[in-house]
Amino acid sequence: MPDLTNNSAPEVSLTDLQDSHRQEVRKAYAQVAVASNSNGCCGIESSCCGVSDDTAINTLISSRLGYSQDDLAKVPSGADMGLGCGNPKAIAALQPGEVVVDLGSGGGFDCFLAAAEVGDAGHVIGVDMTPDMLSKARNNALRGKYSNVEFRLGEIEALPIADGCADVIISNCVINLSPDKDRVFREAFRILKPGGRLAISDVVATVEIPQEMRNDPQLVSGCMGNASLIEELEDIMDAAGFTDIKIEPKDESREFIRDWAPGRGIEEYVVSATIEATRP
Repeated sequence: MPDLTNNSAPEVSLTDLQDSHRQEVRKAYAQVAVASNSNGCCGIESSCCGVSDDTAINTLISSRLGYSQDDLAKVPSGADMGLGCGNPKAIAALQPGEVVVDLGSGGGFDCFLAAAEVGDAGHVIGVDMTPDMLSKARNNALRGKYSNVEFRLGEIEALPIADGCADVIISNCVINLSPDKDRVFREAFRILKPGGRLAISDVVATVEIPQEMRNDPQLVSGCMGNASLIEELEDIMDAAGFTDIKIEPKDESREFIRDWAPGRGIEEYVVSATIEATRP
């Protein structure tokens, strides 16, 4: 006779939870891309995901993140979607001829800025897991006539890039979205050349985030709910093999993070930070 007293729910594997997390994020940023193309709002809480039908609003957002007016004028219209939490190019010190990989390249904004720095002898590869974003970025590249930029579909935990081919990895407010940051940094280490470097802007936690915030899909997709503690990130990067690890939180970023989720208090737990490291 079957045991009818055990009413516990079936266990959900870590892999299933991670896949579900990625699907939620992919769905959210597909909405961002589609909304941006139609000059509409994606319906996600954090500042309408930076998507506006007013170019001036996106310009203001990006200026707050550290981009210059010259930066904004260099890229095709529509590439600057107001997404991100900093300016990775500002810390990347890109050189002519370098190969740059952008993790979570979105509409291609940071890729196009990097392309101008590395020149025709260099190459920029943007990786994004959202087909709608990839299509948007490729269309922007065609309109801007970028011959040294390409965009590839893939997840940052399994990069579609050969070993040891990148001089620099940049990323802007994307790694925090990953449910498996250990794999992200192992993959980053794999594709970097010896002496290659990370130049990342991302959201990090300064104190432990309450579980109800970590379980909130809007806060996760808005680049806040899944942020890792600074100490945890340092350990992850060290375990992946990186040296010269430097994570610098920007306390002034709490002001714009408050605007991402008004009234939620998430700015008490997370800040934007620059993340740098080297592959020996």
